[in-house]
Amino acid sequence: MKFSLTAREKSELFGEGIVTIIILLLLNMSIFMIINQEISTNPGLQNGIFQIKTSLLLGPTDLQVWSWGGLFTFLMLLTDVWIVYWRLMRRYRQMQLRHVIAELHYIASGHFEHRIPFKLTGQMQRVVESVNSLVDSTISAMEEERRIERSKDELITNVSHDIRTPLTSIIGYLGLIENKRYTSEDELLQYTHTAFLKANQMKSLVDDLFEYTKVRQEGVTLQVRQLDLGAMLEQIAASYELEANKKGMQIKVEITDAPLVMEADADKLARVFNNLVSNALKYGAGGKHIYLKAKRVTSKELKVVIANDGEQIPEKSLNQIFDRFYRAESSRSRETGGSGLGLAIAQGIVELHNGYIYVTSDQKLTQFVMHFPVTQTTKLLKTKRTNRKETATAN
Repeated sequence: MKFSLTAREKSELFGEGIVTIIILLLLNMSIFMIINQEISTNPGLQNGIFQIKTSLLLGPTDLQVWSWGGLFTFLMLLTDVWIVYWRLMRRYRQMQLRHVIAELHYIASGHFEHRIPFKLTGQMQRVVESVNSLVDSTISAMEEERRIERSKDELITNVSHDIRTPLTSIIGYLGLIENKRYTSEDELLQYTHTAFLKANQMKSLVDDLFEYTKVRQEGVTLQVRQLDLGAMLEQIAASYELEANKKGMQIKVEITDAPLVMEADADKLARVFNNLVSNALKYGAGGKHIYLKAKRVTSKELKVVIANDGEQIPEKSLNQIFDRFYRAESSRSRETGGSGLGLAIAQGIVELHNGYIYVTSDQKLTQFVMHFPVTQTTKLLKTKRTNRKETATAN
């Protein structure tokens, strides 16, 4: 919207111009009279002016090129025009600034959705753009602060809920033991075993929560060293081979462009791969294969895929699956002892390595796809994947 003055401001500007012109005319007349009187009373000035006129005569005629009065009038007219323009523009900019301040007061009064709507010229337009940008960034910061506050409340609620369940069981079974409400030694051992399992479940949750907060903290340092990504995946596959056989699943490792050497924190990266393979074994119901794949995308980027041909993740869960405490099937996750933090931790570790992770799932494959820079001096830009029907062949 183009900036425009109000009727009152236009009247003020017009009055300012009239007053300035009157003052300048009076000033010009005073200066003219003073100079004219000085010339008339000083013969030296008269002779000097006459000589200059004589030297500037045009040919044999007596036509004068100039007179001192005409020259004075011309110079004063130019000066007066410049002064009038300067004063009017100065007042005009003051009026613009007054409008900007009024808009700022309106925004500060609680109308945070409002922005300065008009367009100005020159430096004032830069001021308007800076103010609008400052308001946008302030609003974003306020919303982020509210989001963080809500996130903290949700974290406390979720942790309290997840700890309370096993803690209630532990207290219940220990209460039975304390009150000697068991009929045999076998029943006593059953109570203590159940309490032990619930205590381990609590410990797992606390450990996951500690790891989650640690990878999300600013300034976390990685123990970076060069490692062979292919060899790491082979080792992880071997460590889960026995468990996979018990579940009737087979782990296959596919490495291209070997050796795939990268800079990373080996312990943290192993935590990511272990978590994804463990999830595939726990939740890949009906699946027969787990695939661990790695290849070089560019000279600066590696790609890792951990996939399984088990049960498909519901479409509605794909965008939330990396949220902390989110469970695609809460009852199943609780039975298997999941804290709901594993994938959030995995995402945090991948991002600490300047990479990114996303998931795709269809009836054929569920794939967790990770991209890592070869060196930790390179940070990859996360590209949004909209095609959730990506197949294992494409990877």
